[in-house]
Amino acid sequence: QVQLVESGGGLVQAGGSLRLSCLASGRTFSNYAMAWFRQAPGKEREFVAAISRSGGTTRYADSVKGRFTISRDNAKNTVYLQKDSLKPEDTGVYYCAARPWEYSTNWYSHNYWGQGTQVTVSS
Repeated sequence: QVQLVESGGGLVQAGGSLRLSCLASGRTFSNYAMAWFRQAPGKEREFVAAISRSGGTTRYADSVKGRFTISRDNAKNTVYLQKDSLKPEDTGVYYCAARPWEYSTNWYSHNYWGQGTQVTVSS
């Protein structure tokens, strides 16, 4: 089992920044690719960003490319999502997710999920 705990959400004005963190425990963190997803009210969960086990490869949704940066620190068992130039449409609950080996942009292929952290961007 892998336990994931997100933190860093909150209320921010449009144009501002937030950094989300996701602390993992339970298994060897470096064996898992990590990803961030988000879900806005009334909408389906959508892919935001993913990172490979080593951190050498990243992937972003077109809607966040150039504004968000995913990174990881395997020594700290933590994955981060730096969010800059935030827009109201970035509002939602952000979840981190883990899957063994290769990264994926599909939410259904992830084995482990955090409880989510709310991000609200005001206009």
